[in-house]
Amino acid sequence: MEGFILSFDQGTTSSRAIVFDHSGAAIATAQKEFKQIYPKPGWVEHDPSEIWSSQIGVAAEVVTMARIKPQAIKAIGITNQRETTIVWDRETGEPVYNAIVWQDRRTADYCDELIEQGHQDMIREKTGLVIDSYFVATKVKWILDHVPGAREKALEGKLILGTVDSWLIWNMTDGASHITDITNASRTLLFNIHSREWDQELLDLFEIPSSMLPRVVASSGELAVTSGKIFATKIPITGIAGDQHAALFGQMCVEKGMVKNTYGTGCFMLMNIGKKPILSQNRLLTTIAWQIGGEVHYAFEGSIFVAGAVVQWIRDGLGIIASARDIEGLAQKVDSSEGVLFVPAFAGLGAPYWDQHARGTMVGITRGTTKNHIARAALESIALQTFDVVKAMEADSGTPIRELRVDGGASENKLLMQIQANVLNTQITRPGSSESTALGAAFLAGLGAGFWKDLAQVRALWEVRDTFEPEKDTRREELILQWQRAIKAAQAWSESSETVPSARVVD
Repeated sequence: MEGFILSFDQGTTSSRAIVFDHSGAAIATAQKEFKQIYPKPGWVEHDPSEIWSSQIGVAAEVVTMARIKPQAIKAIGITNQRETTIVWDRETGEPVYNAIVWQDRRTADYCDELIEQGHQDMIREKTGLVIDSYFVATKVKWILDHVPGAREKALEGKLILGTVDSWLIWNMTDGASHITDITNASRTLLFNIHSREWDQELLDLFEIPSSMLPRVVASSGELAVTSGKIFATKIPITGIAGDQHAALFGQMCVEKGMVKNTYGTGCFMLMNIGKKPILSQNRLLTTIAWQIGGEVHYAFEGSIFVAGAVVQWIRDGLGIIASARDIEGLAQKVDSSEGVLFVPAFAGLGAPYWDQHARGTMVGITRGTTKNHIARAALESIALQTFDVVKAMEADSGTPIRELRVDGGASENKLLMQIQANVLNTQITRPGSSESTALGAAFLAGLGAGFWKDLAQVRALWEVRDTFEPEKDTRREELILQWQRAIKAAQAWSESSETVPSARVVD
């Protein structure tokens, strides 16, 4: 088939647009970073207008780069940073507050209150999620409670809410479509993954008017149509999925038991668990993987809040590397971290701990510790956090994971991937395309538009680039044991001061 698929990949730190041809090859890519806003410690925000302008800007740029006419674009697929929350005016389209980013921890104390009130089991049974400030509902409640006049306007039906996919589509359709796909809906704490509907009991708990909610649609199909103002032509939007769900699909983990891990700002591992939701017994999330037609697939998910962000911190916070790529060379100068363990709990600990009060901790430092050891410990921290999630998935599924398919920026780090294979004692597989997330959105859009006729045709496009086999590592067990001790140290630091004896200064 002639023509192309345009994929929007709206991420945490940048907006990207990629044009894919019928072979699944990316023929042009454009990217633009945007500002990260940190009003207070633990708070993270984005300017919704900048999200929109950067995304539409790279879309126009990539079409020019690809040297194609807009009329050649058969469909648009959208994948987005999940849980990031926007509330805007239904009439004017103006946001009432900045987007509150998924990493934001301002509602952690409120989440503690909900847990103390005994809502954890009910929420977990309905949504497959845990109570955590990571998710959408508490962010919406915060906006309604803290922005002057917001709750009153919401009760009058004048405000609407959405994750980034909803925000982009609202703007692309000139307000004609207020929708979200089922994967993004499943990340809100407001969506029942069994009935696959917004849940009134949850809306009441979080005091969110139902009039604010977008309509939930499938991940693939005839979902919306652009207004025609962007490219002077109307283009169907036929694929939508949250970034990790799109990556699972882009990695063609379409059979039960298949697993992928995306190494981005955070680290996100998903396992396809089939067509029925199963609640984790090991503090993993149960989420909707995607919906194509009437068929829904579910997944286990382990969310690690800080992965590639460790490298960014070493670059920007410590200043010991000039670019993210430099960390590999630095870490390769030593054979081990010499007992240095780094728990990068900058925004708390995700799965399987879900300790939103834990903070970053480095242990095992001696006079002989160098920046090389810290660099290696940083890479090991990514692999060891992944190890914790893999063990939880194996316990929940009852099946050893024999292959881990990987993608994301940090998966290009060969040393990290070898460390990961060694720690897991499992094969690591990198795909032919490094664009699994954007490719997943393109695959969903292409199937929804008839660009590819069926899943078999899409699966034939997926290729292996290389693999990393585990090496014999006599220090593996000791490293894992030390990591578990370091995790306890990070959690102990966050304990209430009431449990810690006051220090006394002796003259």
